[in-house]
Amino acid sequence: MSRFADFCRLWHAARVLSRHDALLPKEYADLLPPSTRALRRLLGAGRAKNDPNPPGVRLARALESLGPAYIKLGQVLATRPDVVGDDVAKALAELQDRLPPFPTEQARAVIAEGLGKPADVLFASLSEPVAAASIAQVHKGETTSDPPIAVAVKVLRPNVVAEFARDLTAFALAARIAERWFVRARRLRPVAMVEVLSASVALELDLRMEGAGASELEETTRNDPDFRVPHIDWSRTAEHVLTSEWIDGISVRDRDALIAAGHDPKRIANLVIRSFLTQALRDGYFHADMHQGNLFVDAEGRLVAVDFGIMGRIDESMRRFMAETLAGFLQRDYLRIAQVHYDVAFVPPHHPVETFAQALRAIGEPIIGRSAKDVSMAKLLQQLFDTTARFEMKAQPQLLMMQKTMMVVEGVARGLDPDFDMWDSARPVVEKWMLEKLGPEGRLRDAAEGVSALGRVAQNLPQLLKNAETISAMVAEGGVRLHPDSVNLIATAQVARTRHVRIAIWIAAVALGLLALVPFL
Repeated sequence: MSRFADFCRLWHAARVLSRHDALLPKEYADLLPPSTRALRRLLGAGRAKNDPNPPGVRLARALESLGPAYIKLGQVLATRPDVVGDDVAKALAELQDRLPPFPTEQARAVIAEGLGKPADVLFASLSEPVAAASIAQVHKGETTSDPPIAVAVKVLRPNVVAEFARDLTAFALAARIAERWFVRARRLRPVAMVEVLSASVALELDLRMEGAGASELEETTRNDPDFRVPHIDWSRTAEHVLTSEWIDGISVRDRDALIAAGHDPKRIANLVIRSFLTQALRDGYFHADMHQGNLFVDAEGRLVAVDFGIMGRIDESMRRFMAETLAGFLQRDYLRIAQVHYDVAFVPPHHPVETFAQALRAIGEPIIGRSAKDVSMAKLLQQLFDTTARFEMKAQPQLLMMQKTMMVVEGVARGLDPDFDMWDSARPVVEKWMLEKLGPEGRLRDAAEGVSALGRVAQNLPQLLKNAETISAMVAEGGVRLHPDSVNLIATAQVARTRHVRIAIWIAAVALGLLALVPFL
């Protein structure tokens, strides 16, 4: 019954997409076989034949009409132009995550249930919704403390958890079908994509996790003089309620207001880019939803971020990969960029590194000498990912999240300064990170960490030697004796006939025996 319900939900979604002419767009109708054209008519695509908007815009509108889970799906697809194409990805990046607000009385009920006290006991005032999105809405409030503190109260939509669970189950079914029956879909890893979406949504649906994300970013950026994160009020935060410091600031989308307040849009544009790159490269933890609606400038000229439902992490090896890739393009060192890809095993070794470097040159050289405003760093990275796909590189979720965020912040910066030079802004951050990590001081730190690791091994050496002596003595006395618990475990596995468990346990036992024989070899 559950599988049938998933199919019904997918069929409904297909009908809605078709009515918006977003599933099998009219622009490609002549290329479709007769059977597919018939399916297109059956699904109702003809009703949207007079819609003048391009396919990406129609798809964004269709996803918005299908509800929260599909809006999130659209946001994920915006990071995959290799799947949907550049134009569609750009349209989806503009997808509006806005829904009508739900009544304030319902919000008060959610607050009371989540925090265990009536809203009036916790808040001296609570406004009507000031913003509403697919997952939650925000109210301005004041605490009952003395003195009262202005706060932003984010409240989860009623029933949204159950809605997401149903739709994500259907997405997972569609992804499994795609990977099983469509060979070309396997490289795109739709199952992994849905898993990433599900994990992201699970975090967003627990507002305590968003609070923790904000708190962590507040700690990592505490010493950054031009970037600020609102403080979380943990005493008024629960799974479905998040209370944070209220921010009085000017939205970065309002360029005229920023100028009127005495702020330089060029400086703010630089601040947006450098804040993002500093978080990603220095800390490996960044705000991954830095669109115009989530960024403000306070009276002191600091950039203030809000809404921490989507955060990105990038590990040390990926940070080094990204920094060296950007530095390589800045220096036109294509062999270096290629070698970085091979060092992290992104490109299979049967492709000559020189051939891959030649493909990278085809990306980099066309931008040399062009005006900075005509060169998109995010677009460059997308071309890089498209090229690496031809060399059998699989999609890297960490890098896709970073590239998607870079695309968004680049758009924000160009909205503030149409002549914005993304490369000139990024260069100091990239070069500083490279100097710190790959320069003399960084290499000394790596060496120190290596010595520390050796020290930890040395501390454990006496115990290792003692274990070796014990095993050698057992061999001398007639063989290795397994602990009774190990014997019982093997017997249980044999009875249960769980092949993979038996293999793992016997491998461990054989390895122990080989270790015991080392002194005699």
